[in-house]
Formats: sequence, structure tokens, C-alpha cells
Amino acid sequence: MTIIPAIDIIDGKCVRLTKGDYAQQKIYNENPVEVAKQFADTGLERLHIVDLDGAKAGKIINLSVLEAIASATGLVIDFGGGIKNINDVASIFNAGASMATIGSLAVKHPELLEEWLMEFGAGRFLIGADVLDGKIKISGWLEDGGIDIFSFIGKMIGLGVTNIFCTDISKDGAMEGPSVQLYKQIMEQHPEINLIASGGVTTMDDVTELKAIGCSGAIIGKAIYEGNITLQQLLEFN
Repeated sequence: MTIIPAIDIIDGKCVRLTKGDYAQQKIYNENPVEVAKQFADTGLERLHIVDLDGAKAGKIINLSVLEAIASATGLVIDFGGGIKNINDVASIFNAGASMATIGSLAVKHPELLEEWLMEFGAGRFLIGADVLDGKIKISGWLEDGGIDIFSFIGKMIGLGVTNIFCTDISKDGAMEGPSVQLYKQIMEQHPEINLIASGGVTTMDDVTELKAIGCSGAIIGKAIYEGNITLQQLLEFN
């Protein structure tokens, strides 16, 4: 299972929200590049970057942060937040991202996503399924997507997507453990996908449990920044 540390960006700074609430943000580092270098220096290979400004504004805001991190590290980066058109996709790839993270647009405009998959290949996309009480949420978790998690994943599989991460918003940043039962249900219904768990991963026991149920990866944010999980522990797990 792949460990994927997360950097969420607001105003160019490394922050974390609690349960997706922009009003509940904590700044962990003024310089996300420093944070990314720490991950790389430890030996981790992946990085999940979320442009929270972009997700809220509906356009990419922090492209320069992506460029700086990609230039300073050899991390395999997925980047999301505010990607709206094929030029946006090309711009993040040119800036150094290996994968584009797509959430709201995959719900609202799957026909656009299909075009991008044909242009760049499905392997370059990581689809985000953000869920609250079984329903997909969009636009920075602020709107109801009108579809349940299982139907949404089924649609994505129909488009040829296999890389999907699922965030239970009720768990994100709450440090209460991940939605193991939800991920179990997803894996039972769709064993063919590469499911990455996101939200609530608090201890190494959580990571071990997610691996046991078949998750191919885990995105970890607040637990690292708060010191519940050390980078050395993650490296040893990998």
C-alpha cells in the first residue's frame, strides 16, 4: 500500500481544515516547499496537493506552489483544486504534476472528463469521491452532488478510471479514525479499482487496517502535522 502525504494550500501556505470547514483552518507551515522536501528527504515518493483556494474559486490559484515543489523534489505529485478545462490539465502537467485530481467536475461534467481521459490517458487521473452520509459532495464540499458514492464509482469505472480516492468528510481532520466500513463496502462492490483512503487516518493501526481490507493507498495529512504518525513510521511501513 502506498502512503501519500497531503499538502493543502490556502494563500500559498500549508494548512489543514477540520471536516472541510474553511473557517476551521490551521496553518502548519508558511512554506509548503519545505514540507514537501521533508517528505522527500524521508524517502516517501508520493504527494497529494490540494489547492483549496482553487477548489473554492473554481479556478487554479496555487500553480506556482506546485511548480516550486516539483522543481525542488522528485516526488510523484497529484494535484487538484480548480481544474476546469483541458488547458488547466495541461498546465498542471507542465508544472510538474504526474496526475490530475478531479472531483466536482467528474460529477457535474463527466463528458469533459471523458475527453481528458482520451487525450492524456486514464492513468494520469485520480478521481476524488468526497462523501458525507453516503452522498457525494462537490465544490470544495460545499454542495450536494446529487449522487451516491457507489453509483458515482460505477460511472467512473464505466469511463475506464481505476484510480479513485474516497474522503469521508465527517472524518477528515477530526483525528477519529478512517471510514473502514465504507471502504470495505466499496471494495466489495468494486474490487477492480485502486482505492485510496482519505480522511481520519490517525494512527499506524489505521494504516495497517486499511491495507488489510484492500486499499491500495492512504492519504495522510493532519496525523503527520500533529505528530500522531511520524515520517519514520511511514517509511518503515512502505
